Amino acid sequence: MSPSFPSRMHRGLLAGTALLLAPLGCVTTSQAGAARDEAALRTDEPPRVKPKWGLVIHGGAGVISRENLTPEREAAMRAALTEALQAGHAVLAKGGRSMDAVTAAIRVMEDSPYFNAGKGAVFNHDGVNELDAAVMDGKTRMAGAVAGVHHIQNPIDLARLVMEKSPHVMMVGDGAEAFAQSQGMPLVDAKYFYTEERWQGLQRALEQEKAKGAPPAEQGQPSTQGQSPAQPSAPGQPPAQGATPGQPVTPAQPPASTPQPGQSAQPRPGSSLTPGVDPITGDHKFGTVGAVALDMDGNLAAGTSTGGMTNKRFGRVGDAPIIGAGTYADERCAVSATGHGEFFIRYTVARDICARVEYQDLPLPEAANHVVHDVLVKAGGEGGVIAMDRQGHVAMPFNSSGMYRGYIGEDGTPTVAIFQQP
Repeated sequence: MSPSFPSRMHRGLLAGTALLLAPLGCVTTSQAGAARDEAALRTDEPPRVKPKWGLVIHGGAGVISRENLTPEREAAMRAALTEALQAGHAVLAKGGRSMDAVTAAIRVMEDSPYFNAGKGAVFNHDGVNELDAAVMDGKTRMAGAVAGVHHIQNPIDLARLVMEKSPHVMMVGDGAEAFAQSQGMPLVDAKYFYTEERWQGLQRALEQEKAKGAPPAEQGQPSTQGQSPAQPSAPGQPPAQGATPGQPVTPAQPPASTPQPGQSAQPRPGSSLTPGVDPITGDHKFGTVGAVALDMDGNLAAGTSTGGMTNKRFGRVGDAPIIGAGTYADERCAVSATGHGEFFIRYTVARDICARVEYQDLPLPEAANHVVHDVLVKAGGEGGVIAMDRQGHVAMPFNSSGMYRGYIGEDGTPTVAIFQQP
């Protein structure tokens, strides 16, 4: 272990890192119980018993404040995280595979309206839900991913089908959905994904965009000055007024962005899109769900699923379905990420963490802390990761003010946390 590891850990914890090396705490809806869980997922004391297997999950990171999260919603989200942990644990406790545990946990979060994945996915600029997901098996390094799908109830299951039933790693859009049907996976009506809160969040985003006005077109894009932003149609309804059925709506250019916490203040060439604000709480949040697991046989797996950004355009895809960026697993290490996807793609965050474990022989927490608190912060990237190694060590670093996260080990005691400070 590096001599500087203790001091790095201290700094990491102060900056928002959560490190867990053993099952700790107990989930309860009481304020005292929640406080215990928050503290438990921030401990750096050595474990009394090293876990042989377990599961770690996340439900997104960002500027998540207690002020904007009502007690009722906080309790509901903690309950949903707990349910996801218990679903994965049920698989592992029976000697099941880590991949089965990962998909079971993520499926619960995809089915919940509280997370930006599956049922709770946000709407893009045209009022459509675009879903991405990926899985990777650490033992075989097989991987599967889907992006830009619109009618898949559980994208994580389709990503697994791509891994197991095709020679490919990634499929997108209509092609991915055609593959789903060929494998007997039914498509769901777009109305399934509709939630009033997410829809109203899009309306507010469109109103804010219209109030700011659209800047000149970027190079390579047709000018839309003088046009109003394309208004999406209601879910399940015909295209917006003025649009030709079957033809894409030409949207106005996005407004000039305002730097967000953890984001570079300098504009990046060719990009005027910025991460959105959570349409429910008003917090600046990167909505993604993910899980990593270690099974009784010592095999690791990782998975990630997301609905992307509110009001996103141009078929934008983030890091979640990109193997090595938002999702990665090998025989030593498994990672699922959440954050400003463009940075996680550019810096291949998930693979970088595991590469440091493999090539530098760094302890997993040190490798994860360095990438999240040093590499990403210097680049201006905000977010966090969950990670696990084959010894059962867990890391949960994040450089934002909060990350929905949880852990469950052999004893079956789930522990969840949300905020940076207990």
